[in-house]
Amino acid sequence: MSLYRDEGVVLRTQKLGEADRIVTLLTRRNGLVRAVGKGVRRTKSRFGARLEPFSHVDAQLYTGRTLDVITQTETVRSYGEPIVADYARYTAATAMLETAQKILVVEKDPALRQFLLLIGALRTLGENSHDSRMVLDAYLLRSLAVAGYAPALHECASCGARAEQHAFAVQTGGMVCSVCRPSAVTYPAPETVRLMSALLSGDWPEADASAERHRDECSGIVAAYLQWHLENGIRSLRLVERS
Repeated sequence: MSLYRDEGVVLRTQKLGEADRIVTLLTRRNGLVRAVGKGVRRTKSRFGARLEPFSHVDAQLYTGRTLDVITQTETVRSYGEPIVADYARYTAATAMLETAQKILVVEKDPALRQFLLLIGALRTLGENSHDSRMVLDAYLLRSLAVAGYAPALHECASCGARAEQHAFAVQTGGMVCSVCRPSAVTYPAPETVRLMSALLSGDWPEADASAERHRDECSGIVAAYLQWHLENGIRSLRLVERS
């Protein structure tokens, strides 16, 4: 039996048997970890309530044959209470957790930057300091950038030309010039492109000053770009779009 300790964010829980749960965590040192929480569904469980989605926990685990097993947990911070009380924040946070799980396809592969991005995004949602859709879009853009899929916003994604571009091609990787432009493109407003750039770089004063119509257009482009590169739909995004 190999014991180890790590902190992580609970992304998902699934029932296992009559009293256990499979808990999916994004951890600081070990990346994506799936582990069994034994007896956590019992009413007298010592740590069942701590292993809920949106919780940041410090856990002790031991390595099992197929799944690791959680033996102890301590709550570092629970983001659930302020998030679940507001539908817009809840759906945005749910889409973040689903994206984090799908963008990290290999278990036990360290992903510190993805972990820190998720922690920061959940904290910002909990504080309610910015529009929840923009917090989600900022997280999605940065998470894609860390994974190697940053969209080209200031040059042509195909040839690298630095002149101002007017078309965005999801399949090409961002803004494209008239020479490289494929048949399927969208033509975002310049303000929308500036908003995407602000969210990607963390320029919140610029983002907060944006108009609603540009936020709507930005969200649509980011969602399409994310789902193109992940190749699997993020079901939670449909709830965010209707929120």
